[in-house]
Amino acid sequence: MAGGDLKRQSYRLRIAAVAVPLLMAGLAIPHDAAAQSAGLEGSWRGGGSVSFASGQRERAECRAQYHRASGNAYTVTATCATPSGRATQTATLRQVGGNSYQGQFHNSEYNVSGTIFVTVGGNRQSVRLTSESGSASLELRR
Repeated sequence: MAGGDLKRQSYRLRIAAVAVPLLMAGLAIPHDAAAQSAGLEGSWRGGGSVSFASGQRERAECRAQYHRASGNAYTVTATCATPSGRATQTATLRQVGGNSYQGQFHNSEYNVSGTIFVTVGGNRQSVRLTSESGSASLELRR
């Protein structure tokens, strides 16, 4: 190898030694920022489907408002409308993973309670509710 080639190779290795850790640190920043921005607080809306214990299935449109109750806990009030009616439920959720939440919901009007699972990814969240009376699968957006 000529002296110039050796210098260029040495220079590239030094750049790589500096750039790789910086790049890795840079990759960690958006990941952490995404985890922070993926919180539940605020207003969400969207829709999905509700399946009743009878086997009937209906399209649902929902609006949800999340409030932070503590460091990793949230309360939510959500109103959903289907062709057969409208219902409001409340829930308390705890963070169980990076962007995953789980808790209990209750609808006092119909006396229905069950489990709620939420997974957040940026401006979207997937919501799954299950109870003895049926289940729902929703996609909400900010």
